[in-house]
Amino acid sequence: MKFCKTYQEFMRGQEQKKLPVVGFKKLKKIMKTCRRSSPYHRTCPDQCTVCDGTFFPSLLNEMSEIVGCFNERAQKLLELHLASGFRKYIILLKGKSKRNHSTLVHEGKDLVVYALINAVAIRKILKKYDKIHYSKQGQLFKSQAQTMHKEILQSPWLIELMALHINLRETKSKSRKSSALFDECYLTIKDGKPSLACELFDSIKVDIDLTCSICLDTVFDPVSLSCGHIFCYSCACSSASVTIVDGLKEAHSKEKCPLCRSAGVYEGAVHLEELNILLGRSCTEYWEERLQMERVERVKQAKEHWETQCRAFMGI
Repeated sequence: MKFCKTYQEFMRGQEQKKLPVVGFKKLKKIMKTCRRSSPYHRTCPDQCTVCDGTFFPSLLNEMSEIVGCFNERAQKLLELHLASGFRKYIILLKGKSKRNHSTLVHEGKDLVVYALINAVAIRKILKKYDKIHYSKQGQLFKSQAQTMHKEILQSPWLIELMALHINLRETKSKSRKSSALFDECYLTIKDGKPSLACELFDSIKVDIDLTCSICLDTVFDPVSLSCGHIFCYSCACSSASVTIVDGLKEAHSKEKCPLCRSAGVYEGAVHLEELNILLGRSCTEYWEERLQMERVERVKQAKEHWETQCRAFMGI
């Protein structure tokens, strides 16, 4: 595996940050268990209990650690970037670290690279597994991992970091000291439909459609469900059978994503603040028009909500 050396070299540079990694060498040994134990049989069946029972649980644990670590670090980084005044001071104090603007930008870039290179690593190791065992268990496992929300490319914090870098590049382009550290993240608008893309490796490209599948328009006040699908906040509330006033956290656990039909995806929904800023700057006319429409709808729902609350309080 040529990529194995590239991956190991990158992760060696991240040792001080104590980031979890995919154990290439260990997984390669597990993949060849059947071939070593039975020299007369060069292949194993499509559902080999020896290989499947050791390889996939081990890989799933590593994927869980990688996604968990990435989400936690990206969330803290973005909270610090969006914070201001006393709140920012408190966050810095809790973290016991002094981070300036350039440090935050550099950490953001490293996290994006970390996410993408691990996505490549997992994809390659699964492809190698299927090739060695002449099976499709690796492809099935990838689908199952996506259903379990263990796929790092599904993370809403990856979208936020990509949007953050584009925002920084646009707002700080005139400053020599404060500029985004790479240009591979970009927003494209084709036929009035925006998409977010990132290219850091030849073998992978992240391309995220920013069209809400409910209203079929550019996502406004975007929110990402736990399954990774993005919708307008108002559209997501409508699909979850809750009002904008109540919010997505009040959605019933049985409510499903309109696209993948996964249940229980609303409670952990994430507001995409950086993406909201990016789209507001890039689609100004549409944004102003949609803002007026949303304001009217939210005032209407708020009025209905409080009227209902008053009637309930008065026993009417």
